[in-house]
Amino acid sequence: MTDTTTPADGTDDDQRRIVRERYAGIAGDSGGCCGPESDGDDGSCCDSVATDATRDVDATARQLGYDDDALDAVDGDANLGLGCGNPGAIAALDPGETVLDLGSGAGFDCFLAADAVGPDGRVVGVDMTPEMVEKARANARANDASDVEFRLGEIEHLPVADASVDVVISNCVVNLSPDKPQVFREAFRALRPGGRLAIADVVQTAPFPPEVTRDPDSLSACVAGAATVDALETALAAAGFEAIDIAPKDDSDAFIREWADEYDPSDYLVSATIEARKPA
Repeated sequence: MTDTTTPADGTDDDQRRIVRERYAGIAGDSGGCCGPESDGDDGSCCDSVATDATRDVDATARQLGYDDDALDAVDGDANLGLGCGNPGAIAALDPGETVLDLGSGAGFDCFLAADAVGPDGRVVGVDMTPEMVEKARANARANDASDVEFRLGEIEHLPVADASVDVVISNCVVNLSPDKPQVFREAFRALRPGGRLAIADVVQTAPFPPEVTRDPDSLSACVAGAATVDALETALAAAGFEAIDIAPKDDSDAFIREWADEYDPSDYLVSATIEARKPA
């Protein structure tokens, strides 16, 4: 099965530009990409529920696996309705741990992680979109989250020190990268020995038709960049990870099928939890 990660005739820089521009637009939408002020045509992962402009971001988050306690725990507009799962639910965070969020967006998962690791822990979010980093920092002030820091950078070149974090999380972002093996190498580098990776993302279950792989909106909507389970397992193992476990979520077709109007993305994708560990 082909692992298609870049639209036909596109370059890695083109892919990053497409994604950065799309999410810069989402960051500038005061209603959130799935909020009441959204027109539902952002081309983002949240298009799964944004076709109805009145759809609420909290309802979106519940569909992805967040409960009411999580939604009530974060102030401001950190919840943009993005993602394809709840990485915190699989990370099993402990008090005092240091957490790194790849593609942290407006900071929602970071603030939830900060609650889990407590005052002795620390959370670092990395995002390549300046507008998102600015929004996340404003949300950190709104949540009085002094133990959460947001840094501008690409997930293929993380602005963090070697062996400095205990857990790497991410929510439907790795699929957007044109170089997933490099993302996993960087995550491995940043983790302390014995540290773990716990992310939610989409995986490819069937080859995409050419019209999908060539479509920039399908790329930035977390569709065309998805890799197969085999490709992800190979990349994780090559990076040095062990205890690799990729578990597709069969019920994710309920929201994935709404990510496009012209075709059914659930024919080609499924949401999955992706876990791995750096050897101690």
